[in-house]
Amino acid sequence: MNIGVSPRDKVEAAAPAPAADASARVSEELAGRIRGRTALIGVIGLGYVGLPLARTFSARGFRVLGFDTDPGKVEKLRCGESYIGHIPETTVREMRQNRFDPTSDPARLGEADVVIVCVPTPLTEAREPDLSYVIDSTKAIAANLRRGQLIILESSTYPTTTRGVVLPLLEATGLQAGVDFFLAYSPEREDPGNPNFSTSTIPKVVGGLEPRSLELAVSVYREIVVRVVPVSTPEVAEACKILENTYRAINIALVNELKVLYDRMGIDVWEVIDAAKTKPFGFQAFYPGPGLGGHCIPIDPFYLTWVARQYGLVTRFIELAGEVNTAMPAYVVSKVTDALNDASKAVNGSRVAILGMAYKKDVDDPRESPSFELMDLLLKKGAAVSYNDPHVPSLPRMRHWPHLGPMESTPLTPEYLAAQDCVLIATDHTAYDYEFVVRHSKVVIDTRNATKGVQTGRAKILRA
Repeated sequence: MNIGVSPRDKVEAAAPAPAADASARVSEELAGRIRGRTALIGVIGLGYVGLPLARTFSARGFRVLGFDTDPGKVEKLRCGESYIGHIPETTVREMRQNRFDPTSDPARLGEADVVIVCVPTPLTEAREPDLSYVIDSTKAIAANLRRGQLIILESSTYPTTTRGVVLPLLEATGLQAGVDFFLAYSPEREDPGNPNFSTSTIPKVVGGLEPRSLELAVSVYREIVVRVVPVSTPEVAEACKILENTYRAINIALVNELKVLYDRMGIDVWEVIDAAKTKPFGFQAFYPGPGLGGHCIPIDPFYLTWVARQYGLVTRFIELAGEVNTAMPAYVVSKVTDALNDASKAVNGSRVAILGMAYKKDVDDPRESPSFELMDLLLKKGAAVSYNDPHVPSLPRMRHWPHLGPMESTPLTPEYLAAQDCVLIATDHTAYDYEFVVRHSKVVIDTRNATKGVQTGRAKILRA
């Protein structure tokens, strides 16, 4: 018997499945709101990454819902005040006028069409990934998840986090990714205090869970950044960020190790780097320091080494670089000890001033700053430690250094400097007059080459 296929059967076979058709409608509706800039953008985490991102969306005409668990931050923003140095209060007031709405109410996350997660991803005491902030944020999103939302993770993390950690929490609601809601990963690339690059001028790498998620995430960022770089999967985007920061960590470890070697050989590593960077190809200058700081470079390589162990591999090269960099604060303290010893003084009882608690010059960001470890090591040796930082007027309570404080920045006067047995330059802020510092100090330990070209006066300058 010839059963055959009727024309009607052919039409029905060619028609899209109802679920796929519904998914297309949902994604197209969201795409239309993004193109028309009527989509409500939710940003979770209003710190050094989230607040600049919220500012950029707001400046492009989007309504922005900013969520943070710190009610103090939310209240300041609602009053038009800023708590980040490079974001002036005039900018926050403009954001408020442009319908930027800060909140601590997680139930409001359901209002947003796009939810972007910008929360910390620190390390545990065992130097393993701490995804508690990501997990808590995802659970808050899941509790309010609705059809048609796009969720984007921006927090730096190891490859497979989006698919292996975030996705299951969201799909536990019964909604399906790529059908009911959409999921992507796009690593943040903020560089606080960089005058040449900001959120809108840094290319954005984006990886979607599936094609519709990728298309929607690309369309969102295309509205606010100079260039969007789509990649095939979230894992590629996650690995991209880890590679960027591991590259820097390894090269910094190289010059840190050379610093120790060249110091023993009586060679100025800073002069060596200046000479090497005159080569117009094949060399990029990296500089030594008292240790790694910031929210990415000291952390991301450990995320990579951790996930490598889950796959049965040991990343020896990366772990060695981590060992070199984490040893730098102790090396600097040994140079302080030597300098005091040369002056017939013990560290115990000596007055040591640390200049700079921020992790890099000209910012107010103390996250993972090696200055905290320097202070801790010196205090444990019995030194009387104080600090000055024009950008950090009082020490915040730090996750790994809760016992350091409360302490206020001491005014940088001639009397203060002269009273110190040693002045340790940990962060080379532009605001410092280094000739003034050297002129009024007994001994200066310079970890940043900040005193280059400064006449020694009566102070002895040692580089560490």
